[in-house]
Amino acid sequence: MQVSVESSEGLERRMTVELPVEQVNEAVEKRLKEVARTVKMDGFRPGKVPMSVVRKRYSEQVRQEVFGDLVQSTYFQALAQENLQPAGEPVVEPLDKNDDEGMGYTATFEVMSEIALQDISDKSISRPVAEVTDEDFEQMIDKLRNQRVTWNDVERAAQDGDQVTIDFVGKIDGEAFEGGTADGVPLVLGSSSMIDGFESGLVGATADEERTLELQFPEDYRVDTLAGKAATFEVKVTKVAEPVLPELDDVFAKAFGIAEGGVEALHKEVRSNMERELEDKIRSSLKDQAMEVLLEANPIDVPAVLIKQEAEALMQQTRANMAQQGHNAQMDLPAALFEDQAKRRVILGLVIGEVIKANNIELDSDRVRERVEQFAQSYEKPQEVIDYYYSNKQQLASIENVVLEDQVVEWVLEQAKVEDTPTAFAELMAPRANEVSE
Repeated sequence: MQVSVESSEGLERRMTVELPVEQVNEAVEKRLKEVARTVKMDGFRPGKVPMSVVRKRYSEQVRQEVFGDLVQSTYFQALAQENLQPAGEPVVEPLDKNDDEGMGYTATFEVMSEIALQDISDKSISRPVAEVTDEDFEQMIDKLRNQRVTWNDVERAAQDGDQVTIDFVGKIDGEAFEGGTADGVPLVLGSSSMIDGFESGLVGATADEERTLELQFPEDYRVDTLAGKAATFEVKVTKVAEPVLPELDDVFAKAFGIAEGGVEALHKEVRSNMERELEDKIRSSLKDQAMEVLLEANPIDVPAVLIKQEAEALMQQTRANMAQQGHNAQMDLPAALFEDQAKRRVILGLVIGEVIKANNIELDSDRVRERVEQFAQSYEKPQEVIDYYYSNKQQLASIENVVLEDQVVEWVLEQAKVEDTPTAFAELMAPRANEVSE
């Protein structure tokens, strides 16, 4: 067997494998003899057909079968001989050879990237340092109370924070436009639920009052036909109501699942949840930065086939999420939309794998157990959740991957420059712009 390899563009390789005529003829002859033992032909008893007849009738078919078998048996031998690691299935094409020249084929494929981890000692990571203050806690309690707000009708003029019930008709150039008419709509003034000027234009209105608002849709409005257009809204206020916050008592605590302990138990639960969320946020921030350090320090080429596979997986995952949320999961979602994200994930996966390999990082089973138990505490019967994970290898593997990534993050933090950065709880917990858009 003769093997030669040509490097094409990027990670693509073209491997040519040539098989000597003796090896091919031996395989063909062996297969013809097997055929001869079972073939049935008119005028001959089974197994008694002359080899000359079998050879004439089945030679071409047998050579094709032998070619397939030899490709299967020699492809991986050739890869090992040339020390190649393909990233996906090859495209195999036969060489144009006469019967007396043996057989051969070319296998075209992409190889896995060779990764030489780069030094990251000059990279900087900011570690947020934050705590849950009494002010943060009180703001959270206020937020919970606002989630349970009720509304009492009032006979005074509407002010910010009130809820008005309105009927309205929107017109552009004197004509009502689609989606611009509604009756009995509750609207909290100051909530920024409507376009700029709509809510402020109703401050001071009373029940049964009618107002005309001359407004303009923003240039980036989500409906293209309305973006940037001037519009007139004829609005009738049918009701004005003021907010009534619930008392902070045992009834309120029970509304949030606190069966015993009342307000004191609720306070303890809320603060505990806030501290856990803060810990998760700090860990997430460090992980994001650590992954970015690895990406910046190790720019590598990755096989296009792996990016394609990952993009397909992301597309299918998005469809599944849309279906769960009741959206149309059959809408056109080209895999190309996910290529950038897929490429990032593939590079990170390869680099993380090399970090684990190069530094002999072994999975910490104790931390896996701790993470499972921590997750299970949010359920009514934690032990059942723990047992479920440890009886389901696939589910447990998802936790193991998270823990292993955490261990890689710790390795990065040991190598890079880490600076503690005092950060307010509210600032750290505020969603970033890209998180909101998602």
